Amino acid sequence: MKTLQTLLLSLLLIAFVGCGYRPSAKYARETLGEKVSTFIVISKEDPENSVLVKDAVDAALIDTFHTQLTTRDKSDSHLVISISNPTYSPIQYDQNGFVTAYRMNITLYITQYKNGKSRKYSSNGSYDFAIEPNAVISDQQRFNAIRYAAKKAIVSFVAQVSSTSLREEDHATQ
Repeated sequence: MKTLQTLLLSLLLIAFVGCGYRPSAKYARETLGEKVSTFIVISKEDPENSVLVKDAVDAALIDTFHTQLTTRDKSDSHLVISISNPTYSPIQYDQNGFVTAYRMNITLYITQYKNGKSRKYSSNGSYDFAIEPNAVISDQQRFNAIRYAAKKAIVSFVAQVSSTSLREEDHATQ
């Protein structure tokens, strides 16, 4: 039985190595570079959201790309990020017609500068959260919704950057 498990594990490893599997974050890191700097355009209407997005973006870059944050003059890529005004949509009501859950949507507009070229991306994120019936959304709920939605938008950005890197690699081999 143990030899069968070893054989199956070996075949699985050979299949992954043979097919050329590479995680998408590796493609994204190739596109962004090892050192990245970020700049968040502060929203005049809601500056607190911009700070939350900056923290979420920086954390996602480190966690996802395993990249180093640095100053613009030392970076391989510079990202300029602006945030849309968050929108809240009711998604659940109680039996009396009061809203009990909302979906917060956010769009990040990201411009990447690298080697004298720029590339624009737009990524969306959303977060669903519950509130007490007939209650107002608290600041803490709003901040958490923005933080989690921004993280989802960064995941979307990772996918876009990875596909860009993969397309460039395909064009280079043709």
